[in-house]
Amino acid sequence: MENLDILHFEQLKTEIEQKFLEGNTPSNPSISKWKGIDIVYFQEDLRKKAKGNISEKSFYTYFKSNNTTKLPRIDMLNILSIYAGYESWYAFKKSHLFENEVLENETETVISEQENLLPKEIKPEEGNTAESNKKITEKNTASSSENHQENTILQKNNTENKTVKEKSEITFSANESPNSNGYFIKKWTALLLFLIILVGIGIAIYWKSIFGVTYIYSFRDADRSTGVNIPLNIKVIKENESPIFYRIEPGQDFVYSTDEKMLNMEVTSPLYENLSITRNLDNAPEKEIITLRPDDYKTSVYYYSKKSIPGDAEDALEQIKLKRRELEHRISNHAVIYQVFDNNIYGIETLDKEKYITLVTTPTTSLKNLSFLDVKTENGKIILIKFKIKEDE
Repeated sequence: MENLDILHFEQLKTEIEQKFLEGNTPSNPSISKWKGIDIVYFQEDLRKKAKGNISEKSFYTYFKSNNTTKLPRIDMLNILSIYAGYESWYAFKKSHLFENEVLENETETVISEQENLLPKEIKPEEGNTAESNKKITEKNTASSSENHQENTILQKNNTENKTVKEKSEITFSANESPNSNGYFIKKWTALLLFLIILVGIGIAIYWKSIFGVTYIYSFRDADRSTGVNIPLNIKVIKENESPIFYRIEPGQDFVYSTDEKMLNMEVTSPLYENLSITRNLDNAPEKEIITLRPDDYKTSVYYYSKKSIPGDAEDALEQIKLKRRELEHRISNHAVIYQVFDNNIYGIETLDKEKYITLVTTPTTSLKNLSFLDVKTENGKIILIKFKIKEDE
């Protein structure tokens, strides 16, 4: 019978070889000539298809030799048979019966295989039967004594276990059981809190998407690190829409609410460089400080235009000469200058360079109310001035 099983195992190796070749290309088609990497791929394929493994040592023992004299264990035979496409080793043999071969029942085969793995009983020699019986009697007596002691220990342990069980029951009843009202109240309270938090998050997201978010922008002088003390003009640019203009008074913040994802705006003023700002509002802060850099040309013209003349006649003459010299140097000869009148009827007057310089170098207290509305520069020269002189109330 064992010789037939070895022949069946040789058949199984052939089918395993064919099964592996269906999806792999080893270095040699013959399973007995597979090398290290081929064996690794086979082990991986075996784990994938049969949920089992074969060690490299077992592979060399049963597959690398053409003259196998012994079989692997029954569990290994079952794994290899499953890999080849059969339910078990018994099923494989049943489908490959030799002539006049009769298989044992599958259960009997498994039992016989397992019995071969167990150590065999040692039978007593016939000549020593009396001595053996004596030893067996002594052994039974010792066993009875041990059983009696074990029963005593078990009874003691049962008593201790009963005490521990009673204590645990008392402890459990003191606390809330899973079926008590307090347990369910706590459970539903936690669930309710979770739902409230979830709804709150949903409302916040919905509110943001419908009503938008309010962003606050403050402006600071880059040179002085102080707030901007002149009016600012802000132009918000929207895609496919006309720009929206805002005027921010000195010391005020620009407050803007939107539900859009991007913000494009331009900040202009008579004394600061123009600034274009683009913000991705998905990750932008809701409060931000924007730094404005003063324009040196605009600032100097503004300074010399408003600079007061001292009362002393000699000093006043020197200051007037200085103001004229600085303004003539900074203002283009072709500059366009407008004076806007601050009254109920809108009025505007055009001045040339000389008239403007004469106006701002004439000692008068009204210059303290002079303010620039717009100033433009080009190639280091002032080409446009729009100003007004506010009347005293």
